[in-house]
Amino acid sequence: MIEQTVDELTPLVGTRPACRALGAAPATIYRRRRPPEPRPRRPRAVPARALSDAEREEVLGVLHSERFVDCSPAQVWATLLDEGRYLASERTFYRLLAARHGSVTERRDQLTHPAYAKPELLAERPNELWSWDVSKLLGPAKWTYYYLYVILDVFSRYVVGWTVQHRESAKLAETLIAQAAEQQQIKRGQLTVHADRGSAMRSKPVAFLLADLGVLKTHSRPYTSTDNPYSEAHFKTLKYRPGFPEHFQNIEQARAFCRPFFDWYNHEHRHSGIGLMTPAAVHHGQAQALHAERQRVLTAAYAQTPERFVGRPPRPPELPTAAWINKPTTEEAAH
Repeated sequence: MIEQTVDELTPLVGTRPACRALGAAPATIYRRRRPPEPRPRRPRAVPARALSDAEREEVLGVLHSERFVDCSPAQVWATLLDEGRYLASERTFYRLLAARHGSVTERRDQLTHPAYAKPELLAERPNELWSWDVSKLLGPAKWTYYYLYVILDVFSRYVVGWTVQHRESAKLAETLIAQAAEQQQIKRGQLTVHADRGSAMRSKPVAFLLADLGVLKTHSRPYTSTDNPYSEAHFKTLKYRPGFPEHFQNIEQARAFCRPFFDWYNHEHRHSGIGLMTPAAVHHGQAQALHAERQRVLTAAYAQTPERFVGRPPRPPELPTAAWINKPTTEEAAH
């Protein structure tokens, strides 16, 4: 603090008068102003056991040879040792490579992954965006599973197709998607189908089918479950249902459990993401009439006992207007 004050007064009265006024030692101020002089470093003596220049070049020549250029120094050292040849220690191999412009970095060809774009998908009506996935159902023994395929409409949350099978197969997925598209009367250019990057999802049979139907397909980024949130949430609803068993004894039991579940989910389950409507009501265009009926009941209740409603008359939950997968952060980007 004193040194800073002396520096501020120096242009006005000089360094020494400032030091006298503040009681500071001028020598200390001058010493701290001078940059420290670098101490000369004496060259290190070369140890007698060090490799000669010729020996170092021989080691580097072997490491950079066509035979060993893609091998780690440890692999090279061990291979030479097995052949009865010792050039230097393994650590010396690494040290010599490090001295040559960082050659100890990865020497093998590495697979470079492409930059995956984040899918940003919007659904404003039923049968505009589907999400599909496959979930494992535990079988009667460890490491045995049955595979549940589910196709979900993102806007209405309506399950348009499902099946339980013994395996995950591109052919089974192709058949299920084709059946759902026929039942929903999908027209060319109407639908986008979103899925993760499983083998069935990226298979050629499914890709060719969607191309023939005029359906656009998109995929999640690798290892990013939030890119397919609606299917993930649906499977959680399934597996947290009362009565969901720890395992299924056979595939018939798995199918017998799923039949009433999907009927309940589509026609009875009031979904919080769609204004507490059932998926079937939103998917089949009944939501507006049900919303108006809810408003009528609430209005009558308010007229009968208005003191029980504080602030404003009651209103039913809003109906969905859009469903996003990875909604953009700004309104301009969303539009």
